Parts: sequence; structure tokens; C-alpha cells
Amino acid sequence: MSKRDYYDVLGVSKNASAEELKKAYRKLAIKYHPDKNPDDKDAEEKFKEAAEAYDVLSNPEKKSRYDQFGHAGMGGGSGFGGGGFSMDDIFSQFGDVFGDDSIFGSFFGGGGGRGRGNRRTVGSNIRIKLKLSLADMRNGVEKKVKYRRMVAAQDVKFGSCRHCGGSGVVKQVTNTFLGQMATQSACPVCQGLGKVIESKPKDANEQGLIAQEFETSIKIPGGVADGMQLSVQGKGNEGPAGGASGDLIVLIEEIPHEELRRDNNNVLYNLWLSFPEAAMGASIEVPTLDGKAKIKVDSGTQAGKVLRLKGKGFPDLNGYGTGDQLVVINVYVPQKLSSEEKDLLMKLQESKNFRPDEDNKSFFDRMKDFF
Repeated sequence: MSKRDYYDVLGVSKNASAEELKKAYRKLAIKYHPDKNPDDKDAEEKFKEAAEAYDVLSNPEKKSRYDQFGHAGMGGGSGFGGGGFSMDDIFSQFGDVFGDDSIFGSFFGGGGGRGRGNRRTVGSNIRIKLKLSLADMRNGVEKKVKYRRMVAAQDVKFGSCRHCGGSGVVKQVTNTFLGQMATQSACPVCQGLGKVIESKPKDANEQGLIAQEFETSIKIPGGVADGMQLSVQGKGNEGPAGGASGDLIVLIEEIPHEELRRDNNNVLYNLWLSFPEAAMGASIEVPTLDGKAKIKVDSGTQAGKVLRLKGKGFPDLNGYGTGDQLVVINVYVPQKLSSEEKDLLMKLQESKNFRPDEDNKSFFDRMKDFF
């Protein structure tokens, strides 16, 4: 089943503010919360769908990719819906949307460790560059990549944080003219985890993580462009103390083609003809991203004419059809002539048929007719 538009999921416009996004997500999360809908798989999926939509639209970088490329720009792993995140990950990630003292606090506080304390910290993202040929960018491809990521070290022992008593939060009471006001924030010692490292291997960092070589396969959808970023969920650095992993951000780099050039979803090719070929017509073989294709050049073809090979361009990432290959005709004029060649051309010059016709359209007029 295809994913629903994230804006439709939250019921907001593309210009929705951060507060409007938060309000819309909060409303859906309360409606479909698992505690309110026990053993209701449909409600659970809608709860995850709302979290996924909010995860993307509340993040400026992810939102920009989604607005430009749709779901394909998320690289198949944009949010919580299908990337291996648990319900606890969602509670941990977005629990602060509801606030500890709001009327919604009971849903995210209390049982099951779903409050702001004892949270699971998400690991940092990793960014890599991936060079692709025009053919791979057009057809889509699966690539294996190797990189280093931080993972949990063996033999790391955790103990309860003494500063917060293992709750992950610290409370403070302030006297105001209205009376005493209680506030609550993440523990500065354990960063809200509720536990601290008691012992670890020498090669592990202060979070109990070590760097390891890692290999994964990335599915690249057809139609990606140079400079586009894909997000592969859960393939970044692991979070400390069993926290969820960050994302792998893949920057697409185009490997220039020797003969073809991309123009949005179209492919451009400059075809050079000799004067006899342009005058008498010819059957010419031209390169495409699929191999070779033969095209027919009609007699009397003028320089600047554009021939179209339907469907030989790039598929649109949002499903709006496929571009074409545009073959731009150029007529080669030799820079040096022999005496015999000059004599032949002088004789042709005397023929009225070889003189420009004033009724002929300009190059720009022909391009206007073409488009």
C-alpha cells in the first residue's frame, strides 16, 4: 500500500507553522494512542503514521527533501512507520510534545517508562557521498556501501544515576508571588537516561560506544538527481545505553556522461551532421542511457532542429511521467577547404536552391513551435 501524503495525515497545509504541526500531531496521537485503543492494530498503525509524518514535517531538512521529492526523497526510511522503531521510540522521541504538566501528560507519563525520564537517546546521523552514473540515476539501483559507525561496546556496565535517583529528571521548586511553582527537566548528569556508565572497555568513548566498519545496501529510486539527499533510517550511529540509531544520510553525486547531459527530467544530446547528411537525410545511430537508438533525419533538416525520443529521459520522483531524450541537430561547417572543394561550393552557391529562403523561420521560432 502506498504511503499517504504527510500533510494529509496531519491535516495541515504546506505552510503550517511548527506550533500548528505540533497541535495537529498531538490531537492524532491522543486519538490513536495505544493506551486508549488497546489491541487495536488499526489505531496503532495510525499512531505510527502520525508520528512518521510529524518526524518529517517538523524537521526542516527532512521537510525540504519531502517537499521536493515526495516519499521517494525519504529513501524508503523516513520515519517510524516501517524502519524498525518501536512504540517506546516514538514515546521517547516525541513525549515532550505533550509536556509533563499538561492534560495529556497521563498518556506519556506513568507506566511503561513512557515519561520523559529513562528516555532512549537517539544516535547521531552519518553522512556519506554516493557517486552514480546517469544510467543508475535514471533506472534506479541498489548499492552496497561501507562506512564507520558508532556501536555499543561489549562489557559496558550501567548503574542508576545518583543525581536523579534513576528517574532521568530533576525537579525544582521556585517561590513566586503566586506561590510555589514546580518545574521538571532532564537530568544534566545522565541526560535523561536514568543511568550512568560504571565500567567500560578502554577503547569505548564516554557513552560506551566504539567505531566499527559497517556495510549496508541502499536502494536508490529511479529519477534521483545530483545534490539530492536520501535518508536511510536506523543506519547511523547507535544511541547510548540501548538508544535508537540515527540515520544514514546519502548525498547523491552525478558522474558526468561523455556524450549525454541531463536537463531536469530530459536528456540532451548534440548530434553533428555533415552538410550532405542534413541536405539529403540520413539514418543515424545516437547514444541513449539504454544503449543505442537509430533515428531518421529528414532531408532538408536545419541546424537547431530538435528531435524527440519519447520516454528516454528520467522518471519523475513524484510519479508525473517520464522525460524524453532531446536530440539537437548541429550542421558541421569545415574550417579549411581545398581548391577543388571551393570550386564545387562556388558552383552550388550560384544555384537558387542553395540560397537562404527569407521565409524560413529563425532558430528561436522553431524552438517555440517545438515546445
